[in-house]
Amino acid sequence: MTSNNQESKKSTNPALEPDLDTPVDLGLELAQFAAGCFWSVELAFQRVVGVVKTEVGYSQGQAHDPNYKLVCTGSTNHAEVVRIQFDPNVCSYTTLLDVFWKKHDPTTLNRQGEDAGTQYRSGIYYYNEKQFKLAQESLEARQKEIKGKIVTEILQAKTFYKAEEYHQQYLEKGGPNRSKQSADKGCNDPIRCYG
Repeated sequence: MTSNNQESKKSTNPALEPDLDTPVDLGLELAQFAAGCFWSVELAFQRVVGVVKTEVGYSQGQAHDPNYKLVCTGSTNHAEVVRIQFDPNVCSYTTLLDVFWKKHDPTTLNRQGEDAGTQYRSGIYYYNEKQFKLAQESLEARQKEIKGKIVTEILQAKTFYKAEEYHQQYLEKGGPNRSKQSADKGCNDPIRCYG
């Protein structure tokens, strides 16, 4: 039996709350995706016309204020995500979904290439009902096009924790080999990831 005093001391976990951040400018919208190592996923979205800003970070886990080392232990259940600010008058959410599906294999559970762990899972994290509906429709359409069962999760975007600064625009900056890759809008150069 708990007293009213004990109940009032209970607190919610901020990591499990919806992402309430807002875009830098009016008229922009947020989107959030997980598709393996966030370095190459971010570069793919940086190249999309209408994407105004990208950030890599952690979401969908239980730990408040996680860092890369902690997320890599697999104990927090965070996914490596890219949060995007985009202009829906220039780039539709459907366009972002197309980039998402083409960027990774959505049939591999907690794995992309050599990277394995829950942080590398496939996920679409929506900010509103319209995004949820479009995500569901795109998953159903994609499932008809490929063999293997899609394991992509579609969940409400939870609190976004920005990753350490050295992870931001990592491949554009050159990665560990200092071999810069273009983030120019419309660029089709192959993305090299050093995950």
